[in-house]
Amino acid sequence: MAATESAVKPKPRPIIRIGLFLISHCLFVSVVCCTAGILALLLLPALAKNTYFSENALMPGSGSPMLSNGDASDGLIFLNRILNLDPKSTKTGSEIPEMIAEHIMELGGEVNYHKFQPSSDNFHPLHFFLGPDAGTVQENYSCTSYGINTVGIIRAPHGDGKEAIVMVTPYNSVKASVSEALSLGVAYTVFSLLSRVTWLAKDIIWLAADSRHGEYEAVAAWLRDYNTLSVGDLKKNLEMCGASTSPVHGLTGIKGDLVDNGFRRAGTMAAALVIKVADSSVDLEKDVLNIYAEASNGQMPNLDLINIVNYLAVHGQGLQVRVEKIWSLLDSWWLHSLGELLEFLGKVAKSLNPEWKFGVPVSDYVEGCATLASSLYNQALGVPTGPHGAFRDYQVDAITMEISPKFASSQRVLFLLRVGRLVEGVIRSVNNLLEKFHQSFFLYLMTSPSRFVSVGVYMIAFALLIAPLPLVAAALFSDASKSNSGKNEIQLKPSDPSESVPTLAAWKWLYAAKTVLFVYLWGAIVTLIPYFLNQIPNSSPSINLVLWITFSILSLFFTYAASGSSPFSSTRTEWTLLKSVTVAAAFIGLCLMSVINFATAEIGALLLIPLCLTVVPLRLDFRSNTRKAIVRGACNLLVVILSFPPTAFLLVKGALTGFDNIRFDEFWDWAESLWAWNSATYIYICMVHLPCWVLCIHTLLYRC
Repeated sequence: MAATESAVKPKPRPIIRIGLFLISHCLFVSVVCCTAGILALLLLPALAKNTYFSENALMPGSGSPMLSNGDASDGLIFLNRILNLDPKSTKTGSEIPEMIAEHIMELGGEVNYHKFQPSSDNFHPLHFFLGPDAGTVQENYSCTSYGINTVGIIRAPHGDGKEAIVMVTPYNSVKASVSEALSLGVAYTVFSLLSRVTWLAKDIIWLAADSRHGEYEAVAAWLRDYNTLSVGDLKKNLEMCGASTSPVHGLTGIKGDLVDNGFRRAGTMAAALVIKVADSSVDLEKDVLNIYAEASNGQMPNLDLINIVNYLAVHGQGLQVRVEKIWSLLDSWWLHSLGELLEFLGKVAKSLNPEWKFGVPVSDYVEGCATLASSLYNQALGVPTGPHGAFRDYQVDAITMEISPKFASSQRVLFLLRVGRLVEGVIRSVNNLLEKFHQSFFLYLMTSPSRFVSVGVYMIAFALLIAPLPLVAAALFSDASKSNSGKNEIQLKPSDPSESVPTLAAWKWLYAAKTVLFVYLWGAIVTLIPYFLNQIPNSSPSINLVLWITFSILSLFFTYAASGSSPFSSTRTEWTLLKSVTVAAAFIGLCLMSVINFATAEIGALLLIPLCLTVVPLRLDFRSNTRKAIVRGACNLLVVILSFPPTAFLLVKGALTGFDNIRFDEFWDWAESLWAWNSATYIYICMVHLPCWVLCIHTLLYRC
């Protein structure tokens, strides 16, 4: 009876049986999932939804614009005063800030100057793990190298001073262009109106940012001091170059006691608008509004803010709204072919059931793909597309509105009126909010100014792409365990010569894990090498890139020597176990990166997963000496070459901009921009992608 009971084994749970079934058919599942993931990515423009307002309190366009022709005329007078300044008198960079301060005080606003030094953009490894106030001021500076931001504040008559809306107008205080003067004119026109209205519930801040050291730097410096400035920092700012915070006293009729020498603050920022004007063009059919929303490490503002601007620009002022796109994809033949196929399938589906609205026109699909690719690339790059990115570091929703006008110089009043009413409408909608933006999406991809793909849709493609990785890792581990099933006992120095210590062969994966761990530690070393190369004076990008590669290779040899393993030597680590741990580590790295920056994880998955799934030792293919094995070996070599980060970067850049002007040292410039902006993509490339690539080469060169 006991023998019968012991012979009957309980059935495993259904979830376990499903897992075992998927592992046993991992090749088929991998092909299906990867194909479905790529198709899901290509279908995203067709699955995009129309934008809508999630917050009912916004009520865009509910009130009639109050900005009049008189306000626009006053803005034109202010604009002409800036343009008529003597270029010799503006070399000190104080004339335009003083003029702005004078006009703000005439409107009854509060004024203060903010003096700042440009921060150093040298690579420092700790900047990736510190907050937005981690910037260091350059040590070598002169008294003429600082910038002067002019800040004007209107206190809300019906507010408690706890919230504020920010308008930002970057300009060069030494030599302001016509476009920069126009943006200042727009801000002054709106500011003059808001100084008289009675419906304001939030304070208004006008930041005239001195962009001689960069637009982003001017805004970021003011935000750092706005959020973290202490009494000691204020004294240091006052003593900078032995001057007060006002630019230069005695040059104008402004009395120094009317301008606050301290740092004025309003309430917590509810939203921010960066207003820029591009050069006018006769090629445009009408005025164009370009919206830039991407901030650092793929952060995006609340979608409702973009919806407000788009709705008021199109329906209120008749502007053409654009978001950034990759223009070279608009002429792609394969995208047009895929769009025609989707349009045909949509017509067939609609004939079967009129409620099935799947297909999209070919032109909309191609343009959606170009916009989606640009949105995905900009988020993956991790570099802000404008000075609005500085606000997202402090969890403030902000966008950059760049207006490309089509008008003659005699139509400036009309331009100030239209753009001013647009800004007025946006501020009025944000003013209606009782709390910060929170109803709509923060994680999304744009396919047009009025269509988006939410996180619940685009995560499906990523999930399908990475789904085969744990299955392949488990299948490889299972195969390695079965191959060693006959060697389940290993002599490990028994205490008694007549006894043996049984050890499971499955524990041999620890040797593979040790190799993987050392290679990933090598990735951390590669991450830090540019910090030391950056200390070399007068070094060109090409030399830095060659030194980076050279030191990385040398440190890799030392790392393998320390770990006691090498692809060229016979070790106890079997290639199946090594590949199993490598695939598992790649899966963990991609999942972690998807939390930090999904776009980087998506693009990284497209490069890493084919490499992880297909690589096998070349000796096995050469030993088989069949056409199939030779083709597989050649494909493995091709995938390894294409997934190498510099190669992938140069190929993508060449495909988008042409291969005529591609240089080898451009990868260093690109990597330098990533660490200068503290992009997490740099960390991913050096500490996830590159170690996985090296381990796949280790597997490829394994001595079987």
